Amino acid sequence: MRHDALDQLQNRLLIRFRQPRLLKQAFTHTSYVNEHRGKPIEDNERLEFLGDAVLQLLVSEHLFLTYPNRPEGELTRMRASIVCEPSLARFAELLGLGACVMLGRGEEQLGGRHRPALLADLFESFIGAIYLDQGFERVRTFLSEQVFPHIEENGSLLVKDFKSKLQEKAQHGALGPVEYRIAEERGPAHDREFVVEVRIGEQTYGVGVGRTKKEAEQRSAEAACTQLEQQ
Repeated sequence: MRHDALDQLQNRLLIRFRQPRLLKQAFTHTSYVNEHRGKPIEDNERLEFLGDAVLQLLVSEHLFLTYPNRPEGELTRMRASIVCEPSLARFAELLGLGACVMLGRGEEQLGGRHRPALLADLFESFIGAIYLDQGFERVRTFLSEQVFPHIEENGSLLVKDFKSKLQEKAQHGALGPVEYRIAEERGPAHDREFVVEVRIGEQTYGVGVGRTKKEAEQRSAEAACTQLEQQ
């Protein structure tokens, strides 16, 4: 079933892997490996590490060439909003990557196939696999065809990084420094949940819960943005 999904994905995205093992590794979550110990299966975390670096460079190049008159600070903010977890998760959804990932039973039952943090990591591992299989130029072409067209809509970005948005609101309103604090960690190691509070100055503006610190921070920032907009 999963091999059929990977074949369909390659056909749909017009990409064919020369090394199928890399494609399989890109879609193998650590939870699946943990449930199949003793078998020669490798998870996608190393590919995720590589894909992150490749993405950072190619997104930087794209912005540098597309917006020749924008200053460094603005380009940095734009890049941050493109390579942040919410944006990468959205790209994974647009490409239908979640349907192909191989998960452990526990992660599957917890809805991991639709979890933003997992999808963002999956997108990065997929990019890393393309890079190793077909090189830098092929990744550039892939992003130009499948990702970059979704970023620009009348000069705006598809997904807003709530942490960046909150930082801008705090600076514009002279509210004070933004600080994220882990209020609680709960659950076992394999199913950890983080509760994060975001404070601006001396006041707590939002609380977020997530399976990763980044996810919880984004959700707390989103809650804080909503509160500020209602004031």
